[in-house]
Amino acid sequence: MSYSAASTRYDSMAYRTCGHSGLKLPAITLGLWHNFGDATPFQTQRDMLRTAFDAGITHFDLANNYGPPYGSAETNFGEHLRRDFRPYRDELLISSKAGYDMWPGPYGQGGGSRKYVLASLDQSLKRMGLEYVDIFYSHRFDPNTPLEETMGALASAVQQGKALYVGVSSYSAAKTREAHAILKSMGVRALIHQPSYSLLNRWVEEDLLDTLGELGMGCIAFSALAQGLLTDKYLKGVPADARINRPGGGSFRPEYLSDQNLQHVRALNEMALARGQSLAQMATAWVLRDARVTSALIGASRPAQITELVGALQNMAFSSEELTAIDHQAVEGGINLWQRSSAV
Repeated sequence: MSYSAASTRYDSMAYRTCGHSGLKLPAITLGLWHNFGDATPFQTQRDMLRTAFDAGITHFDLANNYGPPYGSAETNFGEHLRRDFRPYRDELLISSKAGYDMWPGPYGQGGGSRKYVLASLDQSLKRMGLEYVDIFYSHRFDPNTPLEETMGALASAVQQGKALYVGVSSYSAAKTREAHAILKSMGVRALIHQPSYSLLNRWVEEDLLDTLGELGMGCIAFSALAQGLLTDKYLKGVPADARINRPGGGSFRPEYLSDQNLQHVRALNEMALARGQSLAQMATAWVLRDARVTSALIGASRPAQITELVGALQNMAFSSEELTAIDHQAVEGGINLWQRSSAV
């Protein structure tokens, strides 16, 4: 059946201005890191994308290596775009990234070289059938490439009309400041930073959020649900369909389900229920409590999860007592896979 977007799609979604730019992002962004590769039924993917857009989620976030296998999320998204979303292209924000290994040989192993970054962008555009992406990111800081070279590649993407905006992901506050200054000298704005951030991974609060606020950059927080740990999924054991048991689910490590982490998750779940929310909804609202966070980047394996998380926007307020109680349980859980990149 042909798709016609819901006429009510803009009625309830909140949109936040991204830093000091003129761009607005939906408070909830759908990430295609998992569950949009070849291991997920095509119709399930289609249902999730339709559900998201019908709810006012205009931002779809991808990267060259999303799948599994690498590249398949972009290829599949390109087909969904062709079938369902081509008439709505100007209502969509589509982002991609380059930084991790993608193809054989010395030029496809990831990093920040001009050769790799721009070749990867061309490949991403071809897979998705796009002339440009709205946001293109350096997916990680590469200590083996001069930052001027990586930022120069991002600037070229804008100058060539292949990206409207550029940003960085998992950069430290210091490297973000450097990247911002280099891009500014090239006449290009560093629009946005995409860091991991959740109740169990609070590294951005040390100095990154302050830096982004000072520089006027937006922030889109990924893994706000700690890859599903901050849901009710693991409260009674590991379900058969959990990410840890799915192809490409190696990013969720068994040690994340430590007794200590689960103790905190159970306590946070009780607080969420007292607020009339699911734990996933509270975790999403909590990330968005800071005005410097433009959007919460969510993942989903079925449409109902997207609907649930959009529902978080119905209860965004936290009392000081609630925040104090949450702070006692919102402690570092050893789940920051991206710490190495952001520590430089």
